[in-house]
Amino acid sequence: MKKDLKYYLNKNYPPEVAEYFATGSKKVISVTANNDYTVTITYNNGVKKLYNVKPLIQPNTVFEFLSDMNNFKRVYIIDNSIAWDVDPTIDSEKVWNNRVDLCGDSCYIYGLTIRSDK
Repeated sequence: MKKDLKYYLNKNYPPEVAEYFATGSKKVISVTANNDYTVTITYNNGVKKLYNVKPLIQPNTVFEFLSDMNNFKRVYIIDNSIAWDVDPTIDSEKVWNNRVDLCGDSCYIYGLTIRSDK
């Protein structure tokens, strides 16, 4: 069966998720941390999204350290994810729990479109 919109809807994907995957995954090509705890993400299809990280920054969660704007500004891309290292002096490739990340696909689906060149 062809993996088109109907395929994903038949698998009970929410409509916005089905539409995204039916058109193919997008690659994150740049990310910028903003002063209001949002990130601006540019994808390889020309779409730019604004994703609000603030609701995730809660006490006693893995995202708590991002409440310090200096930490939040250290955002980067790895494996099509938006990521931050808890301690920038530790190699997160060797110490996996030093990194927190957001899925680039989820940020695309649930982020606010601020520009589209499609």
